[in-house]
Amino acid sequence: MKIAVIGTGAIAQYVQRALPEHGHELAAILVRPHRVASKIPLSVGSIDDLPAGIDMVLDCAGHEALAGLGPYILANGMDIISVSVGALADQKIADRLESAARQGGGRLHLASGAIGGLDCLSAAAVGPLKSVTYVGRKPPAGWKGSLAEHSLELDKISDAETHFQGSAREAALAYPKNANVAAAVALAGVGFDDTQVRLIADPTIYKNIHEVEAEGDFGTFQFRISGTALPDNPRSSALAAMSVLSKLDQLCKPIVL
Repeated sequence: MKIAVIGTGAIAQYVQRALPEHGHELAAILVRPHRVASKIPLSVGSIDDLPAGIDMVLDCAGHEALAGLGPYILANGMDIISVSVGALADQKIADRLESAARQGGGRLHLASGAIGGLDCLSAAAVGPLKSVTYVGRKPPAGWKGSLAEHSLELDKISDAETHFQGSAREAALAYPKNANVAAAVALAGVGFDDTQVRLIADPTIYKNIHEVEAEGDFGTFQFRISGTALPDNPRSSALAAMSVLSKLDQLCKPIVL
């Protein structure tokens, strides 16, 4: 497939490097217009400048990029794979994306990001589910640049500290660079408003830990993953980058699990 990637951050760079190994061509990198003149090969500053024949756009740039570029891409009939699941916590953004997809025929495919077990959670939701809780733990450095800095001295804490407790919608909107997992869990299960979330800064750990607990007619479900962050960004999970490529591979296969 001929691929365009939005973004140049840690996840975007991982995906760009891996595309040839998965049999795909990196045809363009969408960046902010003022960065096109910089030394970024294949960079373009707008959707209109994309080369002809793009098969898929991979959004690896965050909520703002999906909200700003997503509707235009979908309205022009192109599909998107995105890790910016938390952007859908804003109902206006979700409505614009859905309207554009229906208008142009493009489809928005949400990558699972840094969490697994969503297929089980989605199946259990048919039951239905009674409760879903997500707990996200990261080393203090993983919360730098977020609202956690308003309530915690991240460089000085010695024990695990909860800095957010509320709904998945509140988490996704307040922590746009940290709570995409909460949003993915919400969409697979009981929704943004009924999914409970706790976010924790823990100086005793070195990996990002995600835990999901659910209860429903199916029984009970517990899932825990201890994920490695990308070297270039402690806020970004390696699994999140891998999930973009996995989703792309799924869409290319004739038989999919």
